[in-house]
Amino acid sequence: MPNFQVFDRRAVPISGELLVTIQRKGPISINKVAYHAMGEPSFVELLYDPDERIVGFRPLKKQVPHAYPVRTPGRGSTYLVAGHAFLKFYGIPNEVSTRYVAEMFGDVLGIDLKKKGTEVTGHRTGRTTRPASG
Repeated sequence: MPNFQVFDRRAVPISGELLVTIQRKGPISINKVAYHAMGEPSFVELLYDPDERIVGFRPLKKQVPHAYPVRTPGRGSTYLVAGHAFLKFYGIPNEVSTRYVAEMFGDVLGIDLKKKGTEVTGHRTGRTTRPASG
């Protein structure tokens, strides 16, 4: 007799990569692997190196005036940080949602905008990805 398992379409395999997505409307999403690499913070500082074009997220142990809360929308494996004002201030493009492979710079999670990201299009169901124009 087969031992069937029920597939839940909401279940998404977790990649071992640290991933950050700059979403089209301004939120920035951090995958579970990257969130854990930062120590699962409740707040982050948003950082930017304009010469190197690296966006950084420094975890904070407590809230300070310039801190951004890390939100968890529902039961997903993604963590959200409000980023609209930050992206606009630094002129970081977000006309299309773009996913980047991130890396840790000491205690800072960073994405290098000089590296090609992956454009993420479509709705939660039927999601499509393609290389973003650099």
